[in-house]
Amino acid sequence: MSEKVRLATVWLDGCSGCHMSFLDMDERLFELADRVELVYSPIVDTKEFPRGVDVTLVEGAVSSAEDERRIYLIRERTKILVSFGDCAVTANVPSMRNPFGLDAVLQRAYIDNASLQAQVPRGEVPPLRPRALPVHNFVEVDVFMPGCPPSADIIHFALCELLDGRMPDFGARVRFG
Repeated sequence: MSEKVRLATVWLDGCSGCHMSFLDMDERLFELADRVELVYSPIVDTKEFPRGVDVTLVEGAVSSAEDERRIYLIRERTKILVSFGDCAVTANVPSMRNPFGLDAVLQRAYIDNASLQAQVPRGEVPPLRPRALPVHNFVEVDVFMPGCPPSADIIHFALCELLDGRMPDFGARVRFG
C-alpha cells in the first residue's frame, strides 16, 4: 500500500459551513480515511500546523493579523493549497464589513451593542486587518473550490481528483441555487 496523503483543513474567518459540508460526506469519509492522514483540522486536536502537508483546504477569508500570519505559514508548509468555499475564494460574508471601515465596525460590535463593559478588546482578540480579503490576495492558491458552502459532492470530487494526481475541473459540476 502506498503512503497516505497528508491532508489538513483550516478555518480562518468564516462560519464553519465548509467544514460541516466536509463532514456531510458521511460514509465517503471512510473511503477517504483509507487514502489520507488528517494531520491538522479544527475537528482534530493538533495545535501547530505541521510541515510536509500535501493538501490543505482553507476555509474563510483573511480578516485579522492572526489569519494573515497563519496563511503564510500554511502556504509555506503545503504542496497544494485549496481555497475552500466562497469566503476563501472571494472573501464573501466576512468582506461585508469592508465598506464601513474598521473603526465603524469595531464601534458597532463592541461599543454600540454592548450592555456591559463597552470597550474594544485589546490583546484577547487578534487585531483586525483594515479589510477582509480572499486567500489569494496573500498567497498562491492552487485550486479554487466555490460554494457557500461547497456541497459534499463537490468536496468529495475535488479530494478524489487530487488524490488521483489530477487538478479538479469543476466545470458543469458546480451548480448555484
